[in-house]
Formats: sequence, C-alpha cells, structure tokens
Amino acid sequence: MEKLVKTGRIFYGFAMAAVGIHQLFYSDFCLMLFPHWPSLVPGLPVIAWIGSLALIAAGLAIIFEKQARTVSLILGAILLAIFLFIYVPYEILKDPYSKHIGSWVSAFKEFALAGGAFAIAGSLPAGQEHEKTYIRFLEKFIPFGSVLFSITMIDFGIGHFLYIQYVAQMVPDWISAHVFWTYFAGVALIAAGSAIILRIWLKPVAILLGIMIFIWFVTLHIPGAIEEPLVDKGNEIVSAFSALAFSGIAFVISGGYFKTGAKENEKNLQH
Repeated sequence: MEKLVKTGRIFYGFAMAAVGIHQLFYSDFCLMLFPHWPSLVPGLPVIAWIGSLALIAAGLAIIFEKQARTVSLILGAILLAIFLFIYVPYEILKDPYSKHIGSWVSAFKEFALAGGAFAIAGSLPAGQEHEKTYIRFLEKFIPFGSVLFSITMIDFGIGHFLYIQYVAQMVPDWISAHVFWTYFAGVALIAAGSAIILRIWLKPVAILLGIMIFIWFVTLHIPGAIEEPLVDKGNEIVSAFSALAFSGIAFVISGGYFKTGAKENEKNLQH
C-alpha cells in the first residue's frame, strides 16, 4: 500500500511541476490555478513566473520527499486561499455564467488540488517542523483533504449528467456507446466521492477511482493534448496533468492518512 501511496505522491508532484513549466512557457497562470482576471493583480506575468518556479520547486520537493510535508501544507493553503479569495469572488462578480456548474470547473480543480496537497501532507510523517505554530495550524486542514477532493469529484459527476452531449463527445471514437460511458463515469464519480467522504470502503473505492482517472489520462487526455497542444494556451495539456494529479490524490487517499504525526499514520494504515 505504501508503494501505491508513494506513486500517488509522485503523480501529483510531477503534475504540479509540469504545470509550473507550462506556465513559464506562456508567462501566465493556467486557468486551473488562477482566473483570467488580469486587472486583479498588476504585473501578473512577473508573478506568474515567480509562482511557476515555486510550483516546480514544490512538485520536485513532493516527488523526492524533501521537506515534502511542509511544502504540501503550504501549497494546499495557497491553493485553497486562491480558490476562496480569488476564484469564488471572480465567479460571483465577474463571470456572467457563474450560475452554471460548468463555469466552476477550473475553480473546483484548484479546490481538489488543494485537498490533494493536504492529503499528501497527511501521508508523510511529521518532523521537527511540527513544532512551528503555523505548521500546527495548517495541519488542522489535513483531515479535510479527502473531502475537498471528493466534493470536486461529485461536482464533476453531476456535470456528466448536465452536459451529457459535451462529455460524450470526449469519449474516443474507437469506444462505442459514448452516452453509456458518460453516464457510467458520472455515477462512478458521484459514488466514489460520496463513499470517500463517508469513509465507506475507503481503500477499494479510492484505488478504483485512481485507476479510472488514470485510464482517462491515458485514453482521453494524452491524445487530446497531442492533438491540440497549443489551443487556448495549451489547456488540453493542463487538463492532462490535472487528471494525473487527481489519479495520484485518489491513490494517496486509498492508503489513509493521519492528522498530526507518524504514529497516527501507522494506526490509520493498519485499518
């Protein structure tokens, strides 16, 4: 199980580092991390470069487990803060289509990534940094990591039913019964998200969810990224990396994770 959890951390870390590199190429934040609200922050390209370099460093720290717990906690806090104090106001005040669940896709991706960062922090043992006050404060968010991720999965599952024709066309042509698989995926996402929140069959559900999303990464997102690598500033590439990150988060959650220390983690993994 520990190997699967470590694989999940690598998936997440690689995805974050890759998104950071992608942003450097465009000198701009991808829509998954920051809304296209240029007037909000002056000198956004410079901030995007700094943020991208920080994201690359965070991804590498998670992959190689160098201060990974602290880095994950800080990353989760930043992503959650952007969601709450930038993305939510943007959707409410600026986006004319904010009443439609589809307009919140990018915002909820960030919400899930924030939850994933907290879950990853919880999968790693606490070190001396645990003595720091701000670390102990951020650790309080760890138990909610799987909830933030699962809320997004449920939201995406509902979207499969609301936008059936749009989602169905994403199914590769070599796979038949597009509408059936769209409904199937929607039910699977809602059921998996609900089961993780309620901690029902947590391990098998999270593993199956991670496998399902990884299959989408290989069969849907990679071909899409290859076919349209530059459309909308490489949005398909970013979507592929987000799918890889979500798969990794599910694998991390499947191993269980603790609140504040290694002993609690070991106890959780035994269950």
